[in-house]
Amino acid sequence: METNRPPLDRDRLAALPGWQVEVRDETGSTNADVAAAARDGAAAGLVVAAESQTAGRGRLGRDWQSPPRAGLALSVLLRPTVDVSRWGWLPLLAGVALAEAVRGETGLEPELKWPNDLLLGGRKCAGLLAEVPEPGAVVLGIGLNVTLAGDELPLTPTGLPATSLLVAGASAPDRTGLTAALLARLGEHYAAWEQAGGDPDKSGLRDAYLRICATLGRQVSVLLPGGDADLTGEAVTVDADGRLVVRTATGDHPVAAGDIIHLR
Repeated sequence: METNRPPLDRDRLAALPGWQVEVRDETGSTNADVAAAARDGAAAGLVVAAESQTAGRGRLGRDWQSPPRAGLALSVLLRPTVDVSRWGWLPLLAGVALAEAVRGETGLEPELKWPNDLLLGGRKCAGLLAEVPEPGAVVLGIGLNVTLAGDELPLTPTGLPATSLLVAGASAPDRTGLTAALLARLGEHYAAWEQAGGDPDKSGLRDAYLRICATLGRQVSVLLPGGDADLTGEAVTVDADGRLVVRTATGDHPVAAGDIIHLR
């Protein structure tokens, strides 16, 4: 498909310190590509970005599609040295890094819906998906709507309405600059988290997350996986394990996984 949107600057991205960035014109899923590379022994720091992704996936098996060169579609390979019990913070860490990159590059003020949907004006602009393709490896996939016009935004009949950086008011957002800023912030937070042994408080990660979490203080409905009874109550905090704590009439309930709906 022809597009007048500029391509990613491959030379600039290839020169980023600490990362091995590969840009592909088209792929099915960057997460699948990086997961396969991980199983083949690829080193931490591999990044696969795609100008067009034909089979992108979000959380809960949802599709994540975008016109060519209109967004960011990339996946990062990490091999954490901290205990696996701390890995639940990695998707939240990636959400913080993405929010900080968007704010720094565009001046917009993004928030995060737990665990890591990036919101602008209450609309979803990005999503993240973390997978463990083999023991010792984590793949973080990130999809961000950058220059999609209003009529190109995906339909979200069961979730929050979509938006893009352009629709939200960013002037000529630069995908290469956003990618570089995202990887810089991701690297900084990840290094601090690793140095602190995965402790979200000692690394400052929990405070950074709480500052931009739009879910806290809201009445929410939690659709729990596995057929468990759903919860409705106030989201009061995110605990040291990265779980959303929902306060109901029967007490506080930590939620490790679930689909969160912000209630008005």
